[in-house]
Amino acid sequence: MIVELPDTSTTAINKKLNQLRERIGAATTGRVLTLIVVLDNDLLLDESIAAANMASQEHPSRVIVVMTDDTDARDARLDAQLRMFGDAGAGEVVVLRLSGPLAGRADAVVVPFLLPDIPVVAWWPDVAPAAPAADPLGALAVRRITDATNAPDPLAAIKSRRTGYTAGDTDLSWSRITYWRALLASALDQPPYEPVRSALVSGLATEPALDILAGWLASRIDGPVRRAVGELKIELVRDSETVVLSRPQDGVTATLTRTGRPDALVPLPRRVTAECLAEDLRRLDSDAIYASALTGLEEVEYS
Repeated sequence: MIVELPDTSTTAINKKLNQLRERIGAATTGRVLTLIVVLDNDLLLDESIAAANMASQEHPSRVIVVMTDDTDARDARLDAQLRMFGDAGAGEVVVLRLSGPLAGRADAVVVPFLLPDIPVVAWWPDVAPAAPAADPLGALAVRRITDATNAPDPLAAIKSRRTGYTAGDTDLSWSRITYWRALLASALDQPPYEPVRSALVSGLATEPALDILAGWLASRIDGPVRRAVGELKIELVRDSETVVLSRPQDGVTATLTRTGRPDALVPLPRRVTAECLAEDLRRLDSDAIYASALTGLEEVEYS
């Protein structure tokens, strides 16, 4: 069910939400969090709502999408769209479009829709503030999720995360390499148990997940880490062997190669946004390893 509420108010929106819930006997007590989605434009609106809806199957949520329209308008205006039941996954979606002076007061508009005693998570699918925790909407959240992949300059975006970092921040590019990190760590947990002397991370220049992976390696090994543009692979060099994890750019199966051993094929498809978002919503505490990976970015050599 999708209901349009043009030129409305927060009071009218809440009344309509209550009416719709009463109509079918739904309640908000099953919600485990409030997810604030902050969008810069309409390009990722449907994709972001779809990802939030899929994540809500695991984390039933009230999803509040905040967008700004005509910021130069003289009069304040609030337009809303309510998505519930089949159009909202296991939660409910409130899309808010702010115009005029109201565009600069997004936090005040959002507060009436926050559920009591429920944690708040803020997510910027495209353009994120330099310091998410200092942003008015970010200040409402215990967890702040950005996505450098959709930024105009992905490399600059992921590098900027370090200067604006506050405990509770994370980026979906970090979640996209969870399985890559697990496979590499598992490979190094096997003999000969030698330290990694150097590492190479290769792939698309526009893939910040590889940059943060290189930063993670730089924070963990005592040796140079190089980031190159080329085929998708991670190469770890030890004294008696080289470990290589590679995959075609659009493939779903990776190859793990080790010196003197047969190759191993492992499933490793690219993770979709909804899967990464659901993973990040499982933990609301700070991620110290992500923070150290951001620090390690400064040690990465680019070629």
